Amino acid sequence: MRVDLFDFELPQERIALRPVRPRDAARMLVVRGQGSALEDAGVLDLPNCLGPGDVLVFNDTRVLPAQLEGRRAGGEARIGATLHKRIDLRRWQAFVRNAKRVKEGDQLIFGGEVTAIAEARHRDGSLTLMFEGEEPVEVLLDRAGTMPLPPYIAQRRGVDEQDLADYQTMFAAEDGAVAAPTASLHFTDRLVDALDERGIGRETLTLHVGAGTFLPVKADDTDDHQMHSEFGRISAGTVQRLNAAREAGGRLIAVGTTSLRLIESAAGEDGRIQEFAGDTNIFITPGYQFRAVNGLMTNFHLPKSTLMMLVSALIGRERVMQVYAHAIKNEYRFYSYGDSSLLLP
Repeated sequence: MRVDLFDFELPQERIALRPVRPRDAARMLVVRGQGSALEDAGVLDLPNCLGPGDVLVFNDTRVLPAQLEGRRAGGEARIGATLHKRIDLRRWQAFVRNAKRVKEGDQLIFGGEVTAIAEARHRDGSLTLMFEGEEPVEVLLDRAGTMPLPPYIAQRRGVDEQDLADYQTMFAAEDGAVAAPTASLHFTDRLVDALDERGIGRETLTLHVGAGTFLPVKADDTDDHQMHSEFGRISAGTVQRLNAAREAGGRLIAVGTTSLRLIESAAGEDGRIQEFAGDTNIFITPGYQFRAVNGLMTNFHLPKSTLMMLVSALIGRERVMQVYAHAIKNEYRFYSYGDSSLLLP
């Protein structure tokens, strides 16, 4: 499909630069089957939009302060590095600003006496960085890094201490992401309590979101786009409970596109989910037949992005354009720190 079919115009003032407080005070646009009216609601209405036996599936990845600023040893040119994907205990794949000034073997000097050696250059232009020393890389990042806010926020204001909390979900447990699974940012203890009281299940999986999630689709046609890969894991116990919920007639509602992509990566043609541990580069576009997921809670996405294509696959491209036009007209807040939508096809 042509990528420009997923384009839309968004007024800059609709981009949220901070989350609402409390987190569960965000608005939520409820989208049911074709022909149904759109429902303006709030995140706190979620329990009443679902039924007993339904299961919400969250991503428990934890965002690392993976944005680094520094320079090449022996040079004055500034470089920036955004870690993208862990390779091993000391190596990370990273997108580097001013990467043309960096050669394999160069030492890169960041703040807090953190250094790394530039190693292989990848086809997508990223570099492998091998962090020096014996301290865990997570410790080095806590010392030298900042939260990797999306460009549409970071370019309009500085990253600050508040983002350390704001850009982390209440489910964060597994270190490894460089972008938040933002649909889960809306959840609070009182909302979780209300879901429990309603009899709505909760499960977690892990997908370490990479910086590639913010890369624009540069191809003119979706067939020509190379999807980035990310590491994910679904435990045997989680798989057993998710399959049991489906067999009992419950719906699996992915909280965020990351959860949806991993569930679909692990599901067979019969819809049964299998234990999973490895990379996935699943690219979901219109025409895709969903195997296990019955609905999606997600924020509003960038135009011409892979995530716009995913939601179009779930509810239809024309329906998505209707939804987004409604959200813009009714002043919903967009993107990572913005409002939510609940898609129930």
